[in-house]
Amino acid sequence: MDPDAVAKAFVGHYYNLFDSNRANLAGLYQEGSMLTFEGEKIQGVQNIVGKLTSLPFQQCKHNISTVDCQPSGPAGGMLVFVSGSLQLPGEQHQLKFSQRTNHKFRDGAVVNGHFRCFI
Repeated sequence: MDPDAVAKAFVGHYYNLFDSNRANLAGLYQEGSMLTFEGEKIQGVQNIVGKLTSLPFQQCKHNISTVDCQPSGPAGGMLVFVSGSLQLPGEQHQLKFSQRTNHKFRDGAVVNGHFRCFI
């Protein structure tokens, strides 16, 4: 399977869930998963989903500009780097963002990730 195609499919799925129902992102994380969101380290499925569902906006739309990936680790895995913009309701200007995720090949779960917005 083409790693770039897998990464693009994952990114489309992830941001579709984020934009429509963030609670459904739980299936993409594991208890050992860690997300650093704007500098805050969050570990575990419930904590990660709790953070994402408690953001001060209920609706948003991610517009993806780039998706880069590469193999990771001897046991198999994939690093995915995404850049794009985030449109919030009622806001004229989009926020630029980047996100990096590290995935396991065997089940596709997100092991680690970093998210950062740029103003």
